[in-house]
Amino acid sequence: MSSQTIGVVGGGAVGLTASLELARRDVAVTLFEQGRLGSGATGRAAGICYDAYVDQRDAEIAARSLDRFRELGVLTEQPYVWFARADDEVAAAIESHVDGMQRAGRDVSLVEPAAVSERFPGLVTDDVTTAAIARNAGYVDTTEYVELVAARAADAGVSIETQTPVTVTEQGTIQTADGSHSFDAVLVTAGAGTVDVLEATEFDPAVRCYRTQVLVANSAESGTIGGVPMFYDASEEWYGRPTADGVLAGDGSELYAGPPADYERETDASFRTERMAALEQRIDGLVEISDAWAGLCTATPDRDPLVGECLPGLYVATGFCGHGFMRSPAIGAAIAEQILGGDPIAGFEPTRFDGTESIELPVGVTESDAEQQFE
Repeated sequence: MSSQTIGVVGGGAVGLTASLELARRDVAVTLFEQGRLGSGATGRAAGICYDAYVDQRDAEIAARSLDRFRELGVLTEQPYVWFARADDEVAAAIESHVDGMQRAGRDVSLVEPAAVSERFPGLVTDDVTTAAIARNAGYVDTTEYVELVAARAADAGVSIETQTPVTVTEQGTIQTADGSHSFDAVLVTAGAGTVDVLEATEFDPAVRCYRTQVLVANSAESGTIGGVPMFYDASEEWYGRPTADGVLAGDGSELYAGPPADYERETDASFRTERMAALEQRIDGLVEISDAWAGLCTATPDRDPLVGECLPGLYVATGFCGHGFMRSPAIGAAIAEQILGGDPIAGFEPTRFDGTESIELPVGVTESDAEQQFE
């Protein structure tokens, strides 16, 4: 075993992946999670994964993550379809994005709405005027991923401390109720709680929280819904994906300024009403809610995450704008590599902001921002 010691704060997908990668390189890793593993943003994520990005860097990160999900046997292959109705601005944005994604080497193309409904008869496309499909895509059960990676991390020697809230001190140590713990380096992957964890340090992460909402709907008649792809309605800015016996659908995002632990975890009545009305129009077959929840995501001024060294020996990975889980295998491996002396991900440096930038709620598909991605 190496003499190097690393403390990781946050037991979500990125923290667990990074811990496993470090332990595989004979580093002594201790992971601290304030609740249960995967109980934060990871456990409330939709699990949608694709490499349909305009930016070459983002596309390659997502592609590597998809490959890793496949290697682990947790990816359910499923194309991703996104579409617009008679909206010139959104339709033009989809066409622009497809062109950029193709130039980035992605298996993406425009497709006739009739071809979508023929392949996926459960999705109503009568009113769709513009559609695109990303073929290198699928979805992952986030709980399955957390349990699998956690088990492998433990087998590799990672010490996992759950139900253990922590703060990082000015000296770069991790403070728990049991005392102070010193490490050669510390990685904070605490999602919405990152700001609080780092409050006693000089680094103030340029992130802002926003609340998202999700529900799962089943057929009111048979209990199952078939013939539905993963999809994004770019005109109304909501997404969906099939589940074992229904459809998961969400968005309903709003900025959140309160303490991370105090956000409302139940979905709003207005969200449930609006999303169900949209589902009834978009999905072939009556639907009823079987589950619903809300979660917190983090955004940055430029909608790229903060990944890398923020102070000597202190690293951070946060601000993923809802795309953290789908990129967690590659991001976790990349930050582990950087901690061990590798190069950072260009453009993701956490110190690139001066603190004066505004942080807005991530929006949907717009032509004016060709690199803005959909949920």
